[in-house]
Amino acid sequence: MPIGCRQFAPGLTSRHDGGRRVVSDWESRQAREKALLAADQRLHAQPDAIEPRFERAGLLAALGRDEEARAEYIEVLRRDGAHFGALNDLGNLLFRTGFRTAARTVYSETVARHPGNPVARVNLGNLLLDAGLFETARAEYEAALRADPAHPEAHQGLAMALMELGEEVQAARHRELGFRGRFLTALPYRGTAAPIPVLLLVAAEGGNIPTRLLLDDRVFGGWAVVPEFCDPATALPPHRLIFNAIGDADRSHRALEAAARLLIGTAAPVINPPAAVLATGRREISRRLAGLHDTVTPKLVEFPREALSGPDAAARLTAAGFEFPLLLRSPGFHTGRHFLRVDQPQDLPDAAARLPGQHLAAIEFLDARGPDGMARKYRVMIIDGVVFPLHLAIAPGWKVHYFTADMADRPDHRAEEEKFLADPAAVIGTRGLRALQAIHARLGLDYMGVDFGVSRSGELLVFEANATMVINPPEPDERWAYRRQPIARALEAARAMLRQRAGAG
Repeated sequence: MPIGCRQFAPGLTSRHDGGRRVVSDWESRQAREKALLAADQRLHAQPDAIEPRFERAGLLAALGRDEEARAEYIEVLRRDGAHFGALNDLGNLLFRTGFRTAARTVYSETVARHPGNPVARVNLGNLLLDAGLFETARAEYEAALRADPAHPEAHQGLAMALMELGEEVQAARHRELGFRGRFLTALPYRGTAAPIPVLLLVAAEGGNIPTRLLLDDRVFGGWAVVPEFCDPATALPPHRLIFNAIGDADRSHRALEAAARLLIGTAAPVINPPAAVLATGRREISRRLAGLHDTVTPKLVEFPREALSGPDAAARLTAAGFEFPLLLRSPGFHTGRHFLRVDQPQDLPDAAARLPGQHLAAIEFLDARGPDGMARKYRVMIIDGVVFPLHLAIAPGWKVHYFTADMADRPDHRAEEEKFLADPAAVIGTRGLRALQAIHARLGLDYMGVDFGVSRSGELLVFEANATMVINPPEPDERWAYRRQPIARALEAARAMLRQRAGAG
């Protein structure tokens, strides 16, 4: 069975290690523990030697002893500030444990000291990509490819960056160069007992559910699989659970179809079956949720780009039942990217020209403003059928996202969010909770989220309902203390579901 790329597929949160093989089997832990004892002995005999200390740091990190590993990497760098392995691996460790600002500092230092090393460039690019800095990530991947034109992880990352920038043709070329023949990746395992073997399905195009906080690497080991590049002659590795992390039906339709074919021969439980996710594109959601009691879904129609650029564009939209203002969106993008409001017919050609893609979605505008004139967007996760409130974002504009909303500097907005997190029924009503349960019943996903507003008559205004929602813990700021427990409950529910479906209680 071929072993694929040494870096994880897009949507996962590991870093490139420069070619060292990542092993997921349980026997590797015993080997690492023996190697750690040997490294300790060498270091005892040569306390000033750098390489035994660097080896020890890597073994500690692989065994999950992160604080000790971090201290050892820092000690190596105190003795040799340009040590590539220590810089690279310390950045990896910091990123994996959530210290992203520190990881960026270390990766940037690695690039500064080793500008011709493609591994350093790829890791910095991955962090920038994860932060949504697509142009700067692109520059790092292109620099890596100048150093090594065949570097697969640089092609993979560049494909992702280009896709986010709307350059689909170039993205497809680099995706092919990055993934052809590299469809299996070992997941890291740092537990102290035999791992539960899992298959994690991810799409090369992106649109994957971030799994770093869901799949505990002290419980689960196994493999990430990229279905659209999978060799059909290759048997699936042993597994007790399949987690389909491909969540965006608009962006990753091809990957979901390949995933459905891949799973025909397995009897293992599947979280979010590909067929169920395939039916959650924005157009399908608009159609499938239409008519649900106490729920309003916006009309959505996809048009070829040229149909919205000509002189008869407004007439086409009027004939399709749209009024102004309306929204235009490039399918397959999130967090408000490539998403515009068009207030009057004469603005249509300019708006269409600013959006990427051959097809654009026209979407009915739903007014989510309250009596105070502020727009409100609620988010809940529905995990194994249970609703978990996740956040409330309040902002003056129509495009509301938590990271740009008026929350950090508005105690009154945070107090309103706290009420929603503590008792959602008191805020959106029992009608709203019943509507959320009806949405879940209609979509049939094990792990999903819903973004919505509430009309002045109490109906849910559904903006989005799919599997791509992210559970992000709040920053370590006392202002967000009220958010920590509700978010922790949702995360633990997802982890418990994965354990339970795998037969681990």
